[in-house]
Amino acid sequence: MSRNAKIAAGGVVVGLLLLIWLPWWVAFLIVVGVPAAAYLALDPSQRRRVRRVTRKELGR
Repeated sequence: MSRNAKIAAGGVVVGLLLLIWLPWWVAFLIVVGVPAAAYLALDPSQRRRVRRVTRKELGR
């Protein structure tokens, strides 16, 4: 299993656990809010780079 596949599988497991223990809207806020907060924490130049890079190149 590749590193990215392990991360994806872990994310699915965490998401399912959140849905079981928390109301659905709280789990949704966490799932959407964490990546959004991480994106907003980047410098403007880093944001441009993330937007420019294709999905395949993000793992480099």
